[in-house]
Amino acid sequence: MKKILVMGCALGILLSPAVFASPESDALLQKYQTDGAGKADPAKAKQDWNREVLVKDEKMSCSTCHTSDLSREGKHHVTGKTIGPMSARVNPERFTSVKKMEKWFKRNCLDAWGRECTAQEKADFLTFLLAQ
Repeated sequence: MKKILVMGCALGILLSPAVFASPESDALLQKYQTDGAGKADPAKAKQDWNREVLVKDEKMSCSTCHTSDLSREGKHHVTGKTIGPMSARVNPERFTSVKKMEKWFKRNCLDAWGRECTAQEKADFLTFLLAQ
C-alpha cells in the first residue's frame, strides 16, 4: 500500500505543470504579476484558447493555428508554415526564452484577437500551456 502511495505521489509530481516550467517561464509569470496580473487562471485560458474573434473579416482563435490538441503540430492560417507543438511535454524547448515568449504572445494575440493580450491573459495562457 505504501509503495502505491509513493508511486502515485511521484506520478503526480511528474505530471504537474511545475515540472514543465522553466526559470524563464517563472520569471515571466513574475513579471506579469508585477504588471498587474492576479492569480493565473488556466481554466480561463483553456476557454479563451478556442474563443473566436472577428479579426480582419476572419474568425480567429488561438486554436485556428495551434489546434486544440497542443501536443500536435499546428499550421499558420495564412502562410501554411508548420508550428511546433505548444506542449512542453512534447516540445521541451517551447518555454525557455523570455524574449521568444514575449515576441510570440504579442504576435499571436494581435493575430488571434486583433489586440495585444493583457498581463492577466498572458499569465493565464502561460500557466495553461505549461500544464499541457
